[in-house]
Amino acid sequence: MQLISSAASPFVRKVHVVLHETGQIADVEVLGVKTSPVATAAEVAAANPLGKIPALLRDDAPAIYDSRVITRFLDARAGGKLYPEARIWDVLTLEATADGIMEAAVLMTYERRIRPPEMVFEPWIEAQWAKVSRALDTLNDRWMSHLEGPLCMGQLAVGCALGYLDFRHDARQWRKDRGTLDDWYAAFSQRPSMVATAPTD
Repeated sequence: MQLISSAASPFVRKVHVVLHETGQIADVEVLGVKTSPVATAAEVAAANPLGKIPALLRDDAPAIYDSRVITRFLDARAGGKLYPEARIWDVLTLEATADGIMEAAVLMTYERRIRPPEMVFEPWIEAQWAKVSRALDTLNDRWMSHLEGPLCMGQLAVGCALGYLDFRHDARQWRKDRGTLDDWYAAFSQRPSMVATAPTD
């Protein structure tokens, strides 16, 4: 199998973390690409008509895409421990919350990186951060018992989301007034899978 990848993408990082956690690193060749919403790499467009990464090229079947599809496929391939059926709706909601944080944070990055300076729309950036902030408050106030429980995909996704905030939006100081979430992440970010997949430009 081949993973169409970018080292800076938090959605790609989710897949890499799952590969580490499930012992499948050797089964997947990483194909690094440079792509953006306004200049989609040919390899990305061929694998995913939506032009997004990651995409997983399978040896005997069509490519699959969207990080949540890929992580669930890889988890099932390894025995299905990261999406426990007894907690499935909580796990999926936690993962969706993390993915929403990543999506909003990536849009903030693109607004400044892709648009000419005179076209950057600051209210749009602040609206995206408001989504991130609400989600972080919810994680800190309502989801800590899940984050501190048995390992699941929701935890891995939240770890990747918080790592991306440190990577691209550290000046926003997401930790302020969220000490419980901060403490959790300080420990969780030391997992070997998280250390091995730290984002780079």
